[in-house]
Amino acid sequence: MLKILKYLKRKDWVFIAIGVGLVVFQVWLEITMPEFTEKLSSGISAGSITMDEVWENGGLMIACAAGSLVAAIVCGWFVSHIAADFAKTLREKLFDKITSFGSIEMGRFTTPSLITRTTNDVVQMQMVVAMGLQVAVRAPVMAIWAICKISSSNIQWTAAVIITVVAIVVMLALIVGLCYPKFRKIQKLTDDLNDITRENIGGVRVIRAYNAETFREEKFEKVNTAVTKNNLFTARTMGLLMPVMTLCMSGLSLAIYWIAAVLINEVSGIFAVLQRAQLIGDMAAFMQYALQVVGAFMTLIMIFIFLPRTIVSAKRINEVLDTVPAIQYPSEDPTSDMVGTVELRGVAFDYADGGEKCLEDISFKVERGETFAIVGATGSGKTTLVNLIPRFYDATEGEVLIDGVNVKEYTKETLQKKISIAPQKAVLFKGDIKSNVTYGCEEDIADDDPRLERALGLARADFVYDLEEGVHAEVSQGGTNFSGGQKQRLSIARAVFKGAGIVIFDDSFSALDFKTDMLVRRAIKEKLAGTTVIIVAQRIGTVKNADKILVLDGGKAAGLGTHEELLKTCPVYREIALSQLSEEEL
Repeated sequence: MLKILKYLKRKDWVFIAIGVGLVVFQVWLEITMPEFTEKLSSGISAGSITMDEVWENGGLMIACAAGSLVAAIVCGWFVSHIAADFAKTLREKLFDKITSFGSIEMGRFTTPSLITRTTNDVVQMQMVVAMGLQVAVRAPVMAIWAICKISSSNIQWTAAVIITVVAIVVMLALIVGLCYPKFRKIQKLTDDLNDITRENIGGVRVIRAYNAETFREEKFEKVNTAVTKNNLFTARTMGLLMPVMTLCMSGLSLAIYWIAAVLINEVSGIFAVLQRAQLIGDMAAFMQYALQVVGAFMTLIMIFIFLPRTIVSAKRINEVLDTVPAIQYPSEDPTSDMVGTVELRGVAFDYADGGEKCLEDISFKVERGETFAIVGATGSGKTTLVNLIPRFYDATEGEVLIDGVNVKEYTKETLQKKISIAPQKAVLFKGDIKSNVTYGCEEDIADDDPRLERALGLARADFVYDLEEGVHAEVSQGGTNFSGGQKQRLSIARAVFKGAGIVIFDDSFSALDFKTDMLVRRAIKEKLAGTTVIIVAQRIGTVKNADKILVLDGGKAAGLGTHEELLKTCPVYREIALSQLSEEEL
């Protein structure tokens, strides 16, 4: 919990110091008020008070109350600023850390969990900071100060207060101990709830098509019920705090009055009236001090209600922020005279250390300007292989070289500039077509920029100019307002627009019709001369004109060569080809 406070800024610590000072000043004013109550009560009981004394002491009490109110308002402003700024900093840190994660870290945390940690867990931290500075500082200061005030009073009254405080502390410890494991479970269940909700919403068409609404409802209901039961348990358990505190406070008041009555009855002698008046004044002051002590612990209830869940949230946030990405980049780039070459030397890869290898002993070299194709059955490792080139994963064995240099020796920025990729699943972002095609470009691009027109033309995205708003046509989140083929063409245009020396098309033509596929490949051949092109595809027609074709079978290289060579020498390639084209067509 304390570890996460290191993300507070210097300005926040200054505000915290001011806030603590205001809280202490506010407590001093409230602790001073019972002294005036004692004077008034003693004077009234003895019958010796004057109106001047009433106005004087009453005025000072009002001044203390007003000062306490002003201090609380000013302190509230500082605390709100600290909490909001702290939450902003945590969200920024989490976002920066998550964007540095590779596929390994994303698989470890999962998307729903990262969303929960960035939103729900940060809100928990903001709430405890907003309340904690005022309550967590005010309550101990108030309790200690008030105890010091009453420690010199009657021993019976002091004992009653101590017994009450011990009872409250024991109750708080028991309740927090019962609720902490449940709060940990609630945060995990919230991740599961987000996961199932995203899955239901994202797959709503498939769910309806297969009439699986009841099954998905039952799956959601199972997690939802678990969340509800845990929340009910913690709410009911925490609900015991207020009745217990009220009972303790009422019992303490009764004990103070009972002890005062006994003491007053025992007074006798010539000064009995004065002594009784003094006891009544002491009782009135002690009652306020005692209520301040118990009230301080009552205010701690609000912290203890949120503290268990906040501790869990802080731990979950720290788990993300303390995670070191498996893929690390150097600070300086190597020198190389080569441009646009890709080479793999004895590469092997497995997703889990020591597990079954997805790729084994893969070696090939692609020269600048060549078109290199990768084919193979589903699950043969095609996408895994091309993911090693931009270093989405690191090879378990062997080397991956770009321009003759191991990819591990490049800085992140340099490696990203050298490679452009159109992923297997076309991803579009909310905005317009232009912002999606020019994604990652730091300069302002005009609507008639030749690079933009060239990229859209190469990708055969002619439909853009048929839209009323052209390149400024709206793209909804996930590109749901475009068809699969249109999204793929925009994804291809984005990869081309980047102008990298190496362009990877990871099964990016699967949603295109045969004619569009042919036109896009022809444009790539003509307009990307000098650019190294790597194509992953299922269609033989897409890859047969490539300079080299790598055939994968079960993660191993089954063949490497041209289309004609592989038809003669590679049975796996010939089998794939014959499943799509006839002998005559081949």
